[in-house]
Amino acid sequence: MANVSNKQSEIIRTERGLTISGTRITLYDVMDFLKVEYPPRLIRDKFNLTDRQINAALFYIEANRSEVEIEYQEVLKTREEIRQYWEERNQEHFARITKTPRQPEQEELWKKLEEQKARHISTIL
Repeated sequence: MANVSNKQSEIIRTERGLTISGTRITLYDVMDFLKVEYPPRLIRDKFNLTDRQINAALFYIEANRSEVEIEYQEVLKTREEIRQYWEERNQEHFARITKTPRQPEQEELWKKLEEQKARHISTIL
């Protein structure tokens, strides 16, 4: 029973959600990689975790699967809402930028930029 208690104390709740103690890594970060079938050792290496930390995370996820899964789905929904917000905001911003007339003193810089873009595109094709 002490082992269960120790593993669960390594997972704490912060303003970011369920987090591996001593890190900024959430269980939702770990779950992103579990969902695409990364092996635990690669997840451990990706986040620079110790064996103890990754084992505690995996244990907690498995022991509390339904609770963690519900929170994970909420995190995914929030991420998507944030992504959509910034995508729309950036589209508006880029639309305003393209309508802004170029300054005459910057015309030489724009010419160089267009040449570089053309060279880059030709190397891709």
